[in-house]
Amino acid sequence: MTDNENGPLEEPQEIPGTEYTSPTPEPQPEGVDVGPVQARAEAVKAQIAQVIVGQEAMLEQLLIALFSGGHVLLEGVPGIAKTLTAKLLARTIDSGFSRIQFTPDLMPADVVGTSVFNMKTSEFSFKAGPIFSNIILIDEINRAPAKTQAALFEVMEEYQVTVDGHTYSMEKPFFVIATQNPIEQEGTYKLPEAQLDRFMFKVVLEYPSLDEEKSILRRFHNDFSGALRHTVEPVLKPADIADCQQRIEQVFIREELLDYIAAIVHNTRNNGDLFLGASPRASLALMKTSKAFAAINGRNFVTPDDIRAVTFPALNHRVILTPEREMEGYNTREVLDDIVKKVEVPR
Repeated sequence: MTDNENGPLEEPQEIPGTEYTSPTPEPQPEGVDVGPVQARAEAVKAQIAQVIVGQEAMLEQLLIALFSGGHVLLEGVPGIAKTLTAKLLARTIDSGFSRIQFTPDLMPADVVGTSVFNMKTSEFSFKAGPIFSNIILIDEINRAPAKTQAALFEVMEEYQVTVDGHTYSMEKPFFVIATQNPIEQEGTYKLPEAQLDRFMFKVVLEYPSLDEEKSILRRFHNDFSGALRHTVEPVLKPADIADCQQRIEQVFIREELLDYIAAIVHNTRNNGDLFLGASPRASLALMKTSKAFAAINGRNFVTPDDIRAVTFPALNHRVILTPEREMEGYNTREVLDDIVKKVEVPR
């Protein structure tokens, strides 16, 4: 007999004097081995833990997005290791890395590249911008004007850039990590909803706890130059990430759980506390990331708990509170938590 999600099934008992015929089992999908996914995630976490204290949830959500083929927006006050964590994650992957500092005078061509006239050949040649890499860190994404932010629309969704009528494809993996400061609004430009929807996760970071703060001071009191970060070594290759993505794609999810995801997203569109609900892209993000969450935790099937674990980072940037709720001091976490509590959990 096979195991189900609640444990092993009991063997049928024979009744004396009768002949027992075992029922024909329903065909079940072949279980994919997610051991390599979990092992690779743990290897990355171990490398980064040499430098970063705490922030385990942020790191796990970064890995979930990476293994799901999405992008991440990190939001938090300055000095809580947003940029450092992104740079260290890039160091654990044996691939290209590019950092783009967004500023108010940054132009789209400074990001995607431009055509340059060659005097010797009398022809235009394309000079690729810093977006042409594998791991892209966009620091302070909300400091660039709307036209520069719009330059990311195509590349983040379709993994290609179109310049002067020519299309240039990106190499995989292609993973964008953007940061923004929610407090300082001077000289910033709010990201449009269409841009936010391109991010699979928006990770909201908090200050470290008192114990974590003490650990930070003890770890770096003899490392003023930041030499400790150079101990982080590559543990993943691009082929490893592609393999993880293929395995996660095969993680089993029941039809009832797909209906559960659809119900959660549908409720955001019919909620009196929300002015804007989540799009179908949000439903796909919930499905993909719940599979990745299960695989990183060593399971080749999705449970309702996996879906609930990724609901807030996958939806909090895709919904907008009504003005009345904002004035009353509500936040999106409270509303999304309330929606999840009200939707019936499949058995």
